Amino acid sequence: MDDQLPRSSSSTVSPPPASSLTFNKCHVDRMINSSHYCSPSRTIYSDRFIPSRSASKFALFDIPASPTSAASGVSPPAADGREDSSSAYTMLLKTALFGPDAAGVPVPVTPEKRSSSASVMTISSRNIFRYKTETRQSFHSLSPFMCDDAVPGVNHSPVKAPRKVPRSPYKVLDAPALQDDFYLNLVDWSSHNVLAVGLGNCVYLWNACSSKVTKLCDLGIDDCVCSVGWAQRGTHLAVGTSNGKVQMLLFMQLHESAVQDNPLQKARLRESLHCKIWDAARCKKIRSMEGHRLRVGALAWSSSLLSSGGRDKNIYQRDIRAQEDFVSKLSGHKSEVCGLKWSYDNRELASGGNDNRLFVWNQHSTQPVLKYCEHTAAVKAIAWSPHIHGLLASGGGTADRCIRFWNTTTNSHLSCMDTGSQVCNLVWSKNVNELVSTHGYSQNQIIVWRYPTMSKLATLTGHTYRVLYLAISPDGQTIVTGAGDETLRFWNVFPSPKSQNTESEIGASSLGRTIISKLRREQHSGKTSRVKKTEQIYTYQKGGMAAEC
Repeated sequence: MDDQLPRSSSSTVSPPPASSLTFNKCHVDRMINSSHYCSPSRTIYSDRFIPSRSASKFALFDIPASPTSAASGVSPPAADGREDSSSAYTMLLKTALFGPDAAGVPVPVTPEKRSSSASVMTISSRNIFRYKTETRQSFHSLSPFMCDDAVPGVNHSPVKAPRKVPRSPYKVLDAPALQDDFYLNLVDWSSHNVLAVGLGNCVYLWNACSSKVTKLCDLGIDDCVCSVGWAQRGTHLAVGTSNGKVQMLLFMQLHESAVQDNPLQKARLRESLHCKIWDAARCKKIRSMEGHRLRVGALAWSSSLLSSGGRDKNIYQRDIRAQEDFVSKLSGHKSEVCGLKWSYDNRELASGGNDNRLFVWNQHSTQPVLKYCEHTAAVKAIAWSPHIHGLLASGGGTADRCIRFWNTTTNSHLSCMDTGSQVCNLVWSKNVNELVSTHGYSQNQIIVWRYPTMSKLATLTGHTYRVLYLAISPDGQTIVTGAGDETLRFWNVFPSPKSQNTESEIGASSLGRTIISKLRREQHSGKTSRVKKTEQIYTYQKGGMAAEC
């Protein structure tokens, strides 16, 4: 090259021509003022074929760990932690270079084999040298490969810490005479935040807001409470007795003063119920319905329709608006009916019996439309998923110990989970895709599961008898459990609906907030009625009635 030719000390350098000076001056001015002509792109390219040091992947070079280990073939001794991290790093490099199915350690590449080894690297088309800078696409990745989102077997998402569930109950109530009978259902929680408990021949109400206990009724020494069930609106309570009767009670605590002071409202209430009211200012019995010949151990509500199952193997459908005691009779079980649950859309009724059978009925047929016979013990625990249409969970007794999941839409058995003990109750969370199961001998435990992986989030213990009774609060955060040890225990197991928004709810939530914000802005122009109406509809669609204390 010209600039490398030897020059003598006496040689003189001729000045450059004027045109060259003009060009150099323009070039310098352009370089000085280059900030005004910068490209909007943030990508920085290296000069010619000189690679960018920060973007090059020097880890892809086949360099041995140390000269001694490469020469002797024996790896030097290292600490356990360093050895584990080194092996993990080696496997990561091997996965990036040769794919997830590569076995063994790759053979060192020699100059003779370098051309043939290029065909092995089929999974990664990246070069070792980079001629422009690259930003890390995966923020949570710690791999030396800057853009390694396509590397199989590497998880780039952040590890979410498991939710902490308190291991002890926040409240324990005494429940004397609470029966230790697997086939009964003696605890239910209303949408008005009132807990109903059957103790012996009496029914008691516990108000969760005021902690006030009220004795609702006494059946006498010749009868006994076998089941209790609140209507969806929380105003009617059904009580199944050992004599085969179903008593209907009206709960008017929320409107007690208004009904007592207003005779006109009292008369309208009588007319709407088509029955005699004993006491318009207190909780009262409004009717007694017959049909069963033996005890009634299971109750389930569907709007104004009440289903009752008894030891006589039958299920009676009762419309509380009709004068008849029942409108239809469902037969199919060969033993006592101990579990009943309506789906959330009120279209399907699931029933479980001591004959190890699980049946699914609809509103228009007196014969079961689906029959499941996989359980090997009594099926009392039944729960419909509020998140997935047609998803049904059921649990078997001591000889079965399994929780099974069914798709009633496709009539298919989805999965089975062996819990190791008798499954007494099941309930789904309304806020997250999780469920709770209560168990009998030998641990008498309460387990919180995450669906569909069925991984255990928490195992709660405290009861000394099998946990036969379970109910969930209106807000979906608290559960209450009852056992033969004559105690009721309250547990905080689920998060609030505000802190857990699923992906499907995000769009609805943002849309609802937008509509409400827009209508609130219109409130200043006099459109107040439309604002209140929209807010009420939105609150109902988001989660139904929630208790406010």
